[in-house]
Amino acid sequence: MPDVRIASAQGKWILITTVLGSSMALLDSTVVNVALPRIGDDLDASLSALQWTINAYMLTLAGLILLGGSLGDQYGRRKIFVIGVVWFAAASLMCGLAPTDAVLIGARALQGIGGALLTPGSLALIQASFHPDDRARAVGLWSGFGGIGAAVGPFLGGWLVDGPGWRWVFLLNVPLALLCVPVALRHVPESADDRAHGRFDILGAVLGALALGLVTFALIEAGTTSLLAVAGVAAAVAFVYVEKRRQDPMLPLDIFASRQFTALNIVTLCVYGAFGGYFFLTALQLQVVAGYSALAAGTALLPTTALMLLFSARSGALADRIGPRIPLTVGPLLCATAMLLMLRVGEHANYLTDVLPAVLVQGVGMVTLVAPLTASVLASVDTARAGIASGINNAAARAASLIAVAALPLLAGMGPEAYRSPSAFDAAFHRAMPICAGVLVVGSALAFAMVRRPAPGCVRPECRTHGNVTSPPIEAKGG
Repeated sequence: MPDVRIASAQGKWILITTVLGSSMALLDSTVVNVALPRIGDDLDASLSALQWTINAYMLTLAGLILLGGSLGDQYGRRKIFVIGVVWFAAASLMCGLAPTDAVLIGARALQGIGGALLTPGSLALIQASFHPDDRARAVGLWSGFGGIGAAVGPFLGGWLVDGPGWRWVFLLNVPLALLCVPVALRHVPESADDRAHGRFDILGAVLGALALGLVTFALIEAGTTSLLAVAGVAAAVAFVYVEKRRQDPMLPLDIFASRQFTALNIVTLCVYGAFGGYFFLTALQLQVVAGYSALAAGTALLPTTALMLLFSARSGALADRIGPRIPLTVGPLLCATAMLLMLRVGEHANYLTDVLPAVLVQGVGMVTLVAPLTASVLASVDTARAGIASGINNAAARAASLIAVAALPLLAGMGPEAYRSPSAFDAAFHRAMPICAGVLVVGSALAFAMVRRPAPGCVRPECRTHGNVTSPPIEAKGG
């Protein structure tokens, strides 16, 4: 049984290590959007290259995050976590030194692999190390500090972009890793899952990532890659075929026998698809059209994260009392309203009257739905499968964001140089936000029609405090 107490020196070091590691991946998921205009100018990149700067990372992360958790269970959570941190830092160094957009995109894909190794391991290390009496408090501190990191991220990223330059958004990960790795090796105990059997669904992971990659490529490079779209669909069919016949699949399809679990993941696809497109385009709209600096653009969205950090736990408690159906119906409608309010943001937009109302409504909407969504996902399956259910839901959210960033500029009619023209980008933004709002309305309707109150006594999330706007919190299965 794990016996580290949170008040001990070792307990504090474990918290520091896991917060540092998870903050690396969390910072990159929130600050890179702010840096996109400067990256485009410096590397003479097209809009599609900026889309790939986001999507290359999400592609490998979404495709491999389930496999990353399994590797930690088998070979040691600390070992895989440390490998992930080193890998992530090395890829970040490549990003920071990238001479061309092609090199940057390749390095971002490598970053995603590192993120898939370290992200599941961060929480798993806490659950496997701390005494059961201290575990809930340790998870609360970890998620709370992570939320603070998410809140500081856009501000810090904007300051770096306006000051030393966009490359420091990535280079900052190197000193974080240099702090994290020695502490992990010295103070964090190794742990593994005795039930792990050493068989990994490598083929399933490759097929899943290939399907996402081909479909994403077809959407971003629309008009010349119809055969790739067909190949992507074929890879997806092959993925389902392989997972259905594997004895130990990466994605156990029988988990979708739960109607509630299936419905909640469809809602997740709608919600986080809209969020992915919204945050990608809004960071550009504020800089390209409204004329904000990178720092101002990053700070502008801070209230959304702050509201989530302050009130997500209370929202989860409310959903426990009244059930998830109302929050999951009302929350997406509030977020849809926020995206329509963003249509007020144009040239020389005033922050207090044009931007802040939308940002506040977006924050209230996300507070309303994110914690109940996570809790409902976990409650929809047996306790023994809560870890895999959380991993699937997290991967679904990232895949939805990936597809949205690829598809939304196409649907909104953005040309390859749209972000260089304020008028052209503004026109496309005004077409894109109603699309995002419409997807959220669909998610709300599905939640109202399909989501029901879970049975009493179901497993509940340990990550009550949540500040990440790009994906739902991931739950480890413990040690």
